[in-house]
Amino acid sequence: MTTINRNVSTLDEFTIQQLRDFPKATGELSGLLRDIGLAAKRVNVEVNKAGLVDILGEAGAINVQGEDVKKLDVFANNQFTGVLQHGISCAGIASEELDDYVAFNDEVSKNSKYVCLYDPLDGSGNIDVNVSIGTIFTVYRRVSPIGTIATKEDFLQPGRKQVAAGYIIYGSSTMLVYATRRGVNGFTLDPSIGEFCLSHPNIKCPEFGKIYSVNHGNFFQYDKAVQKYIDICQKKNKDTGGPYTQRYIGSMVADVHRNLIKGGIFMYPGTIEKPKGKLRLLYECNPFAFICEVAGGRATNGKDRILDVEPTELHQRSPMFIGSRGMMDELDECLKIQA
Repeated sequence: MTTINRNVSTLDEFTIQQLRDFPKATGELSGLLRDIGLAAKRVNVEVNKAGLVDILGEAGAINVQGEDVKKLDVFANNQFTGVLQHGISCAGIASEELDDYVAFNDEVSKNSKYVCLYDPLDGSGNIDVNVSIGTIFTVYRRVSPIGTIATKEDFLQPGRKQVAAGYIIYGSSTMLVYATRRGVNGFTLDPSIGEFCLSHPNIKCPEFGKIYSVNHGNFFQYDKAVQKYIDICQKKNKDTGGPYTQRYIGSMVADVHRNLIKGGIFMYPGTIEKPKGKLRLLYECNPFAFICEVAGGRATNGKDRILDVEPTELHQRSPMFIGSRGMMDELDECLKIQA
């Protein structure tokens, strides 16, 4: 007789169990998360066989960020957009790959409470060299009236108003991590049954870590305060909580995921040439800031809490410092000295 381990919850079971704790909940958010899980499975299949089919490389277009669009980027964007549009829990989407937001115009969507924003394939510059890439997403409760078409104001909300955020990392295993205000939970895809199974319940970011992630190639492009903190990291020894290890993959999902689990700090400062940095506030900074704060960490743009920044445009960029609370506090001391 085969025994089934009922101690392991699938993503569907977990979200349904959450509904039991809130009898008045409508289930829309749970449905939205399950839709995202479905899209992630479809993208995962293509990521895993990308080297075998004609899906790698450039799509021959430039996205709104001025970057070459990879074929797999286009596929991922189409999957997430399609799944959410055909679901019943999303009034509209905004994607890093699209110039403008998309409001769904059918009656079911117009009566949905939420909008979703996402980077369909973060780190896509690493596709051709088999490095971990991922999807980042966030969910907001719309501010426009239910029953109407979603508006731009639904998407231009500060990060503190997120109701859920998460990411999928396509690596040696495929994981979906998402946060609500109740906590952060990670699910690993079991390919034998095609389900995301709870593997990392109630994730907490350690207060200190020994990993710092930054592009050292831009060191002399950073301001003096950031340079000073990097110098402090390099000089850490056993007496000062070190030594530290520098790890920078160039795929934000992979870098922040590792630091979230093990403790660490990820930095993407502005430079002389790009003072606002490269990361997008709505599609990368806000979701990760929300996840990290729920897990006990912190995230700033070097001056202000990321989640308090009032967005003014869909593709707004922002410097980003995120990670273990103790390491962020030490960074703040350097930035205050500069100020």
